[in-house]
Amino acid sequence: MKKPYKALIVDDERLARKDLMALLADFEQVKVAGEAEDVPSALESIERLNPDLVFLDVQMPGESGFDLLDKTAFKGRIIFVTAYDEYALRAFEVNALDYLLKPVNPERLQRAIERLDLEEDAAAAPTRKLTPEDRLFLPINEHLRFIKLRQILCIHAAGDYSELTTADGQKGLTTKPLREWETRLPSSNFCRIHRSTIINMDYIERIEEWFNYSYHVYLRGQETPLVISRRYAAVLKHKFG
Repeated sequence: MKKPYKALIVDDERLARKDLMALLADFEQVKVAGEAEDVPSALESIERLNPDLVFLDVQMPGESGFDLLDKTAFKGRIIFVTAYDEYALRAFEVNALDYLLKPVNPERLQRAIERLDLEEDAAAAPTRKLTPEDRLFLPINEHLRFIKLRQILCIHAAGDYSELTTADGQKGLTTKPLREWETRLPSSNFCRIHRSTIINMDYIERIEEWFNYSYHVYLRGQETPLVISRRYAAVLKHKFG
C-alpha cells in the first residue's frame, strides 16, 4: 500500500469538520493530520504539518479559502468543500483537484479520492500519452465536467491557457497551455494546424486551398473554417497518407 496522504481539514464549522473526518475514516489512503477553523490557523497548520492534501472551505469569517491560497506556497493538492457552487470555475483556475458540495456525498468523496490516486500515477509517468477514451475533468461554460478526449473538437491557445471546444459546441478555458496538450494528445487523432490551434482530425469534413499556400479546414458542426498554415499543411497531409 502507498503511504497515506496527510490531510488537513480547513472549515470554520466544527460540525462540518467532524462530519468530513468521519467520512474520511473509510479511506485508508487518507490520514487526517489536523484541522483548522480559519485562515490564520490554517497557515500555521500547513507550516507545521506540511500536508499532502487540504480539504478547504471557501467562505469563512474574515478571509476566504482563496485568500489562504494567496498567502501560502502550498504545493499539495486542494479539494474544496463548500455549500456554494458559484466558485467552481475559480476553484479550477487555482488548480484544485476537485470541488465537493456540502453535505458531502460519500460516493462523490470516493471519486475525488480516486482522482487523487490517478493524478499521482500520472505524475509518476508524465510522458504517458492520452487515449481517445480518457476522461478529463475540465470547466465548460463555468461548470466542471468530465469529457472524453474524443469529444474535443479543437483547442486554441489563449495566452498561458487554452480554450477547448467540444463536438457539441461548448467551450471552456483550461489552465493547460497548448504545448502541454500537444505532448499529451494522441498524434493519430490530433494535429496542430497552426501555432495557436490543434484539431481533432476525426471531425474534418473537407480541406480547401486558400492563398499563399495556406488552406482552410472545415470541421463537422462548425460553420467558420480554421486556417492551416503552410508550415503545418505538409504535416497534416502526411497524417492522411
